[in-house]
Order: sequence, then structure tokens, then C-alpha cells
Amino acid sequence: MLLRSNWPATCIAEHDGELSLDAYQAETHASFGTPVPVERFIEYGDWVQRKVVPDLDRRRVAAIRRDREGFRLELDDGETVEARRVVVACGIDRFASVPAPFAGLPSELASHTGSHHDLGVFAGRSLAVVGGGQSALESAALAHEAGAAAVEVFVRAPQVVWLRGHAIKKRLGRLGPVAYAPTDVGPLWYSRLVAVPDLFRRLPRRAQTKIARRSIRPAGAHWLVPRLEEVPIHLGDTVVAAEPAGDRLRLRISDGSSREVDHLLLGTGYRVDIARYDFLTEPLLSSVRQKNGSPVLGRGLESSVPGLHFLGAPAAWSFGPIMRFVSGSWYSARALTRHLERAGAHEGRSRAGAARRSSVSVSR
Repeated sequence: MLLRSNWPATCIAEHDGELSLDAYQAETHASFGTPVPVERFIEYGDWVQRKVVPDLDRRRVAAIRRDREGFRLELDDGETVEARRVVVACGIDRFASVPAPFAGLPSELASHTGSHHDLGVFAGRSLAVVGGGQSALESAALAHEAGAAAVEVFVRAPQVVWLRGHAIKKRLGRLGPVAYAPTDVGPLWYSRLVAVPDLFRRLPRRAQTKIARRSIRPAGAHWLVPRLEEVPIHLGDTVVAAEPAGDRLRLRISDGSSREVDHLLLGTGYRVDIARYDFLTEPLLSSVRQKNGSPVLGRGLESSVPGLHFLGAPAAWSFGPIMRFVSGSWYSARALTRHLERAGAHEGRSRAGAARRSSVSVSR
């Protein structure tokens, strides 16, 4: 699998410093270009982790509870940790969206694209893929290349959006970097706007919603086009129902037709709902002001519960669509750090030192 983002936007925390992809390649002599293979990105991520947090604690957090001094974290080995602040940065795997008609199907017949790292499991089998975004389209290409007996894609929209931002940027010449931010999120001009979360969050909510939807609409990288030439893509049609038929799955299509397949693969995206973070206890969760499952955040990506911060996709409702992507870490890392530094200065030097020692970042 390959990453859709360009080179700068694939960098963690910064795109031109000591944690960038260029710095990683210079130090390790790793050789690769764009599109970046996911395996190389994982190796790069591990390298960043070793640079920044070499003493990472890999125990799992079973529960987070509020107490008078802040928070109490219960770990999976029975130990408890107290902290004045908690930063939740746990990714999106809990947020996989499975449409209601398919929610009760057994995993051997239907699954989300996020559940797979090797599409070779579908070799010799027939596969129907639902979705018009990168996950659906690239999974279809990989399954086809891995020897699936038959692969077809169902896209609800009347067309597939193929991203050609790099080509447009080249045609614009010197104006390209002006129109497109290196964060690589959003179309022409919107790209610059969503790259500045502090500006984006001050727009009227209606404008935010419009810009966010336009910036993260389902789309596929242009380099997938030749890889899908032999894969039927049904536009304006989708799977509306599915039921087991022996060891296969019978699908009903929106055009009235039906077919049987060995597996249904759902490239149906992710829907943020922090209630799916099972380590957030109910009293704590109910104290977090939310909007459609997303926490409402203020400065430093802090929630309505003082000292509780959320990074990544859960921050997108408050700070814009860039929070859903790796390049969003450029802003969030600095915004969080500035907030903690200001809080420390306000509390006084001695208490600031204690606060820094007792801050915990939760990630999975």
C-alpha cells in the first residue's frame, strides 16, 4: 500500500527539520520516493518515536478517571498513575464506519478496509468493494493484483474524483506553492486556509462545514487509474443490502440487480465518536462537551474538562480537516506545547515543573 500524501505532508511534526523525512533518509540512508510505501512510513514513524520518546511506556491504559488533582489512569497491569493533564492521541481505528445494513454480518463475509494489511487473503475469491475514496480504490487494486478471482467497486457518487494536485501545482509554476500549502489538504486556495487552524476555527460554522467537506471528500490518487483498468467501477450505484448465502454473500444493488460474492469490503471511512475510546470512563466522557461525537476543543486542543486534550481526528470539528492527517501534527504539536508552557508560567515555576512531570500522553 502507498500513501496518497505528497512528500512534505508525509512528515511528522515538521517538514523541514530534524524530524522530517529528509532528515530520516540522511541519517538512515533509506532510499524511497513518492508515493511513500506504508512500510517505509511505519519505519520512519518508529524512528521519530525513538528520537522524541525513547523511553516510551507500552502498557495499555484501561481506564481514565477524574480526581481532585486531575486524573487517575488505571493500567492493564493493575498499576495506577496520577496526572494533572492527559493528552489523548489514539488514532482512528476505533472509528471505522460500518453502515447499518452490514453491521451484523460475520467478519469472514464482510469487513472494513482498515481491518486489512494484506489484500492477498482475497486471492482466488470474488470481492465487492464499497466506496469511492483512496482506501476503497487502492484496496480494490491491491486485491486485483494479488490474484482475486473477481473484483468490482461500487461508488455511490456519479464519478470518481482523481486527485491531480501535483500536476495543477506544476502548471501554476511559481504560483503553485502560493496556492497550495505543503500540508497537502484541500483543493486550490482552500489548501492555504485549512493549513492555518487558528484562522479556520474563527470562520462561521457554516463556512467551516462547507470547506471541510470539500477538503476531505472521497477521492483517489491519480496513480491508481492504470491499476484499475481491469476492475469494473459502478458509478451511481451502491450495495443497499447483504445477507449470507451459505458461505458466500448475496448483495442487492441500488439499480435493482443482485449478485453473490465471497466477501464485501467496506471502504466507508471513519466517523469520530470518542465514546468508542473504552478507556474514557462514563463520568469523564459525559463531562466532555461534544458535537456529533467530537470533543469541542479550545486553545491547546483542550476539552471542556480542564487538563484533558485530544489530538488527531477528534480535533477536526474544532480545528479543521487538517487534523485528520499527518501534516496536522505540525500545528497540534506546537499548539499543545505553547499551551502547556503558558499554563506552567501561570502556575509558577515550581508548579510548572510538577505539571510537566505529571502530564501523560495516551496513544495506541
